[in-house]
Amino acid sequence: MTFWDASSPETTLPETTLREMTWQDIPALTALEPVLFADDAWSERIWWAELAGRPRRSYVVAEHSGTVVGYAGVDCGGEVADVMTIAVAPAAQGQGLGAVLMHWLIAQARRAGAEHLMLEVRADNAVAQRLYSTTGFAKLSVRRKYYQPGDVDALIMRMHLWDMTEDPAEDAAEEVSR
Repeated sequence: MTFWDASSPETTLPETTLREMTWQDIPALTALEPVLFADDAWSERIWWAELAGRPRRSYVVAEHSGTVVGYAGVDCGGEVADVMTIAVAPAAQGQGLGAVLMHWLIAQARRAGAEHLMLEVRADNAVAQRLYSTTGFAKLSVRRKYYQPGDVDALIMRMHLWDMTEDPAEDAAEEVSR
């Protein structure tokens, strides 16, 4: 099963597909986590708990030639959805896969009816911050010394998923009258 649609950003990594994450992916995820997140890596136990959080939580993996090269997850619990994780393996970085995964997260949150999508990012992760900003996230606040060890701040970012200045019912009425 793939999650691509016509409006998805493209990746330069050929033959990469997105599919729903399963418990069978946990060994690959726990192998990637310490490489990508060091002290903040999720354990096998955390992954089991995250997958048990369905249907409120949704997770996807990106596969290239049968290997997990990225993954993302979102918690949709009402008007505010939260990015739980997004990651791209080192060999697949810089090829647009992060944007593809972010697009999937945004689409999931919208499908769930969320008005906002929130995330936190390390203040020292400029690459991730650039992806989030170009996707439409804005800095909301800072959690001082949130990531330990190292006393690294967390930036809290939010994206408005719907333009709340427009009334969808009014727009539909205008379309009918044309």
